[in-house]
Amino acid sequence: MNVPVLETERLILRPLTVADAQAEFEWLSDPRVTKFMPYNTYTCVEDVENWLKSVEAEEEEYHFGFVRKSDGKLIGAGSIGPNDGGIMWEFGYNIRYDCWNQGYATEATHAMIAFARDEKGVTLFGANHAVDNPASGKVMQKCGLHFERDDEYSSFDGLRKYAAKRYAGTAEDTRTAEKDV
Repeated sequence: MNVPVLETERLILRPLTVADAQAEFEWLSDPRVTKFMPYNTYTCVEDVENWLKSVEAEEEEYHFGFVRKSDGKLIGAGSIGPNDGGIMWEFGYNIRYDCWNQGYATEATHAMIAFARDEKGVTLFGANHAVDNPASGKVMQKCGLHFERDDEYSSFDGLRKYAAKRYAGTAEDTRTAEKDV
């Protein structure tokens, strides 16, 4: 898949590659970052490399690395792609712990949504977050999504379940939210 390069005020969103494995391992091995993710905390760089190889082969979801312009450091990653038969596009993200609460997740998510909306014609967006991770819900709200319902999700291995909040929004909702930033 041809993942574009997107630019925000403080970030460059670019395709992830296997060369990013060590940088990603820095936060994917941090249990504070992975606590509410569906995957387990990574324990070796080789597992991150294998995951990145699968990302490079992805055909439906756009995966981005978030590079901070001020120092060129890869500080997070996210993705956006179709769900529910392609009608709704969903997104997700994760950020290094030392970069939390600085607006990077919101900034990057705005860019991913704008790309899907303006370049791919997507009109409906959705995401969920663990109830115990309300900061993620704030990102979704700042990006124009609205609470839809209580939900639940499980880890990929099925060993953990999370009570969740489901959010959804239209292309117009996301456009309005961009103007409010």
